[in-house]
Amino acid sequence: MSSNPASTSESLLDELQTTLAHGTVARRVETLRRVTDLFLSGAVDFSNEQIALFDDVFQCLMHHIENSAKALLSTRLAPIDRAPPLTIRALAFDDAIEVAAPVLSLSTRLDDEALIETARNKSQAHLMAISTRKILSGAVTDVLVLRGNDEVVQSTVNNPGAEFTERGFTRLVTRAEGDDNLATCLGLRPNIPRHLYLKLLAKASATVRARLEAANPPLADAVSSAVREATRMARTSRSAMTEETAIAHALVKSLYDDGRLDEDQVVAFAEAGKFDEANAAIAALASVSVSIAENMMVETRAEGVMILAKISGMSWSTVRALINMRDDLAGKERSDLEACKATYERLRPSTAQQVLRFHRMQQMAAPAPAA
Repeated sequence: MSSNPASTSESLLDELQTTLAHGTVARRVETLRRVTDLFLSGAVDFSNEQIALFDDVFQCLMHHIENSAKALLSTRLAPIDRAPPLTIRALAFDDAIEVAAPVLSLSTRLDDEALIETARNKSQAHLMAISTRKILSGAVTDVLVLRGNDEVVQSTVNNPGAEFTERGFTRLVTRAEGDDNLATCLGLRPNIPRHLYLKLLAKASATVRARLEAANPPLADAVSSAVREATRMARTSRSAMTEETAIAHALVKSLYDDGRLDEDQVVAFAEAGKFDEANAAIAALASVSVSIAENMMVETRAEGVMILAKISGMSWSTVRALINMRDDLAGKERSDLEACKATYERLRPSTAQQVLRFHRMQQMAAPAPAA
């Protein structure tokens, strides 16, 4: 073999012309093998111009060889960081999965645009190959989650190098209903947004909850408190309401009807950790439905509590008691009460009413819960 790979590759162009014009399939495959050997021997040192020359040679040969030879080329080029980019792209877009899979799963030459185009247009096997890449951006996983079958989605969620957008996580939570393995893997993802984690737990089986606790023993208490919070969030109809909750709501209604429901009573409920009673009480005093109040009370941040309290004309000390109750029941770190106080004091009743109208419109637009 020549000591100058570039000049050797140029001489191969003449051989290539002859091979393509008159050579047998066996001769074309042999030429491909020699060109591949030559490239791999000097890939690290080649200039961009030399790599472009190999790109031309590979693409000429690929139009005249069988899938088995293209699959071997794909396998050999996939791990090479400086592999000819157009050749890699052509291999990735090949309909034959044995040709596409090696580069789809390994090649760093493929950017997000190429991966997304492949994921949108090719087979589930192509999506599966992409799902195993060492690094996957949220833009790519969005497509995998949208188009992928159960096996593809499971593989993507199992990939520690995969990132997910909030939209992707939302779709995954929906897909995880009734799928314990997917729900467990999703629950173990360290960056799943908390509100989606709660939604996942609300619909998860006891098996999934047990697995999550077993996988993270120090977090067992947090999982349990999250389950309690998630269960509250999941109550969207009277049929889903527990007997205990119904009794709490009846008690508050009685106090309200008798004129005995006031701010002091709200504080007493909050300090006793009685969420259902506190929620029903602030709903009554703010003249909103219990379900709207509950949705606002369990938001990730404390603004919902402050909106309801401002509409009800409550003092900061009552708001503080409600925020502390939320934090305790959710197993969260204490909220920044000084920042919350400053926000509450700046909040105008007119602004609170506007936000409440938005929440009402949201609930009216939401689909009715299944019977």
